[in-house]
Amino acid sequence: MLFPTFTFAVFFAVVLTVGWALHRNRAAWKLFMLAASYFFYGFWDWRFIGLIVLSTVVNQGFATVIDRSERDRARSALLVAGVSFNLGLLGFFKYYGFFAESMRATMGRVGLPAPPMLQIVLPIAISFFTFQALSYIIDVKRRELTPAPLIDFALYLCFFPHLVAGPIVRASEFLPQLQVRLDPRRIDLTGAATLIGAGLFKKVVISSYLANAVVDPVFNNPGRHSSLELLAGVYGYAIQIYADFSGYTDIAIGIALLVGIRFPQNFNRPYSAASIQDFWRRWHMTLSNWLRDYLYIPLGGSRGGRNRRDRNLFLTMLLGGLWHGAAWTFVIWGAYQGAGLVVERRLAEKASGVQVARRRRRIAVVPGRRPADPDAAAAEVEYPYGLLDELDAPAPARSRFTERQQRWIGRFITFNFICVGWVFFRADSVGDALHILWRIPFAWGAAPLVTPLLAATIAACLAVQFIPRALTRNVLAGLSQLPAWVHGVAFGAFLVLVDLLGPTGIAPFIYFRF
Repeated sequence: MLFPTFTFAVFFAVVLTVGWALHRNRAAWKLFMLAASYFFYGFWDWRFIGLIVLSTVVNQGFATVIDRSERDRARSALLVAGVSFNLGLLGFFKYYGFFAESMRATMGRVGLPAPPMLQIVLPIAISFFTFQALSYIIDVKRRELTPAPLIDFALYLCFFPHLVAGPIVRASEFLPQLQVRLDPRRIDLTGAATLIGAGLFKKVVISSYLANAVVDPVFNNPGRHSSLELLAGVYGYAIQIYADFSGYTDIAIGIALLVGIRFPQNFNRPYSAASIQDFWRRWHMTLSNWLRDYLYIPLGGSRGGRNRRDRNLFLTMLLGGLWHGAAWTFVIWGAYQGAGLVVERRLAEKASGVQVARRRRRIAVVPGRRPADPDAAAAEVEYPYGLLDELDAPAPARSRFTERQQRWIGRFITFNFICVGWVFFRADSVGDALHILWRIPFAWGAAPLVTPLLAATIAACLAVQFIPRALTRNVLAGLSQLPAWVHGVAFGAFLVLVDLLGPTGIAPFIYFRF
């Protein structure tokens, strides 16, 4: 396992103290942060330090050779080799068991002897640092990025706050920050403390409570629970996975802020989404944007008509589901999300009575990048999800409901659609997921697990999704004006409260296994 809570607190205290002592010497700071990150990763299993070092050296080599190559054909061939290396590494460690077990089952059904299987340990964080390595060499090939010094790239790939479970940071977002002189006076202490505190509360209190109170009992033995308990378990898991994953992200962003690095936002009140497309603009945004830029668009995006657009969108979500884990439950979850996006899009087009409007892609200028390929600016690209606003939705059809009513109806439908998907995401098998969904309408009976506290927790967590962002910003701005000693006392008291409300043992973050 990774660091226990107290051990990590000691580790981070040392990193923060020594890091800021070295902040005037940027080279020494990088070396120290790199060593600390390797120590952090090696604490789980020191043998896998070699794996991330191998990935760093090989990808830096590919990036350097691609950058020096002038011919487009050579650059493309080198990129294919680099992508194959990364996917091969990911496939061997993460998907070998899944495909080998499926093959063994198939051979057993037709009477053929099953071959022996290798016992492979899944390295933690391999999905995250592999995706970051892929984006690095692809951006170099697209001439949007120049290769960074080896130590900068190594630190980017293994920087400990985001190494284990994201957010998925682009090299163009991270590397330029290594060239800027650190200034401790510019650190947003209030923002960092707020993020870390909120993340701890989400994980230690909310996620742990829901897991113990309803989610684990329901999903571990669905046949023993009534309809209301099953429904509470499904809704509870929707809140649990959000609290767990966004809690980790908040902590990671806050910790990075304290050492002088800014990460992109990864969640934006996803359960306030009024459509599936809107949900994927708000949930795990760094992954959504990665899938858009490095999978959906290279597949062809919306070019070639609606059928190809829908195919590309479905494949993107299908592969996004498989990225989460080597199991049929994740494959079905990805296919379910892709089908939902396709159907939602078709229904919107049919209701509006117009074809999908296209517009030219606006190429964003990112500091530290080379000018983008001019041919890309002329490509007609439609974004199915992400942070950008280039997607032109069909004109809304007339309705007997007001716009506000339509928005709330959309939120209700979207939330329940997403919750059905979470059943497959959480269940141990496809059979268990179908069993839960089948029993929800029919297994009426007593529901001792559904307590007033449980119902209030789920309702409150959903209500928080609709707090205006302006209100949150104003509160944070007011807190930042308080003296430093007040911040320290308040943060210490808050940590004590979290410790009192939390259980004795804290389960690992859900996304650690991806």
